[in-house]
Amino acid sequence: MVNSLDDDKAQDVVVIDLSGKSDIADYLVVASGTSGRQVVAIAEHLRTRLKHAGITRVGVEGMSQGDWVLVDGGDVIVHLFRPEVRTFYNIEKMWGADMPVNALAEARAKAESTLSGTPL
Repeated sequence: MVNSLDDDKAQDVVVIDLSGKSDIADYLVVASGTSGRQVVAIAEHLRTRLKHAGITRVGVEGMSQGDWVLVDGGDVIVHLFRPEVRTFYNIEKMWGADMPVNALAEARAKAESTLSGTPL
């Protein structure tokens, strides 16, 4: 999933491990696009890749505006923002992602290894 975001040039990708924090998902991914159009394109590509990977129920909300798009892939929820909207809501801080950069890198590596069987 993170590879899909990288391929589409998403910026400032943050992976948050939700273990012990919430039962809604295993991971929360937050990323930015440079414009509403790019945010929507990233979400469309991600939805397509998830469906090709066998995840049949992919929920997507916010496509009409492109300011904040949520892609629900079941175990992983992805929030895609325009930069100024992301700054305003600051959901990383709400989920405790104001941790050192090395801890974020470790969480991202763990998420990538968990999802490595999914060709995204």
